[in-house]
Order: sequence, then C-alpha cells, then structure tokens
Amino acid sequence: MTPFLLDHSALLALGAGHRQLSWLVVAAAEGRAMGHVPALCLSAAEAERKGIGEHVASLPGLEVEPLDLTAALDVGALVGGGTDWQITHAVHLARPSAEWPTGRSVVSLMPDRYEGTGVDPIDPDDI
Repeated sequence: MTPFLLDHSALLALGAGHRQLSWLVVAAAEGRAMGHVPALCLSAAEAERKGIGEHVASLPGLEVEPLDLTAALDVGALVGGGTDWQITHAVHLARPSAEWPTGRSVVSLMPDRYEGTGVDPIDPDDI
C-alpha cells in the first residue's frame, strides 16, 4: 500500500471537493493506500477554514498523526531554520524513519514551499 501525507493546502482543497484528492481518500478508505494527516497541517488548515478539522477527522481512511516529542523537536528546529511552520510537520513525517524506512510522500497544492527541505511533494493536479 502506498502511504501519503496531506499537507494543509491539500486538506483545504479536499474540503473544497478536489477530485484527485477525493480519489486518494477513497483509495485509503478502501485499503488501497494509507492516508495520513500531520496534526500541525490540520491546525494550519483549521486556522484558514473553521470546521475543516472535524470534517477531515471524520473521513474514513485518514489517520491524524500526533505531534509527539520527537516531531516537536524536529519541527522546532525546522521553524528555527526558516521553514514555514505550516509544512514542518509534513516535512518531519516525510523523512525516512524506523517505521517508514523509505519515508512517505507529501501531497501538496503548494509544492514550491518545500524547496530546500529535501521533500519533493506530489501536486494532485499532476496526478
């Protein structure tokens, strides 16, 4: 199964009915993919559109990833280094880890924001 992360721009587009993103969520709900939502990205989306957090959390197939201690420390270092806070949790979760040795793909409608992070997001408009 293919794991993916939805950043705040993808969450906002999903809430607006973006067709390709809806397809990804359906694939996750059917067990053909693994959908993950970084908690900080969910917070960023909620800040822009009240109520989107509850909507996203209610969708089957999407798992909200908490901001644990390891993530908080890495996110803090990324913010301190100048990375936009709205994408830092997605950057952290996209990197290879013990659980995800090859990392996870980030889906974003703003892929340019990831320049210099080592993450190459997928633009759902290119799917």
